[in-house]
Amino acid sequence: MKYLLLLLLLSPLSFANEQPINGFGYYYKVPEHAAINDSTQFKIAFDVADGAKKGEQNNAMNSLARFINMHVAHGIKPENIKLALVVHGGASVDVLSNDEYKKRFNVDNKNASLIKQLLANNTQVFVCGQSATHFKVTPKQLIQGVTMSLSAMTAHAQLQQQGYTLNPF
Repeated sequence: MKYLLLLLLLSPLSFANEQPINGFGYYYKVPEHAAINDSTQFKIAFDVADGAKKGEQNNAMNSLARFINMHVAHGIKPENIKLALVVHGGASVDVLSNDEYKKRFNVDNKNASLIKQLLANNTQVFVCGQSATHFKVTPKQLIQGVTMSLSAMTAHAQLQQQGYTLNPF
């Protein structure tokens, strides 16, 4: 046990509590990297289709927290990071409110806290209306702040028109 604690203390993996997204979005510090101007502005859309195993965190959604925490730690102002999460397919149930998620799967939604923190940190969250309808998800059942779009394709097209780029992975 003491070796595990020592390993965690010496690890370059950041667990800093002062990060905008707490409990999610761990990243490695990179002391020597290409400079990022502190006035850089990001507008990036992330696409998540694969759902998490029931009662587990969706690691693809966690990528947004990592993006925010990593860039803030390296000098980018939080207000200069605008992200969008477009959820569709099996991931549509991962944005259900905890109460609704628990009714369906008898376990807490491990993504609820992450989604709420993302929403509080300049992130828009859209769920595909086509997928949501397929999975019997209504707007009232979503985590507060999540928006139902006509489709994921529609959300991506509108975000691109607003200057968002698509994260390639």
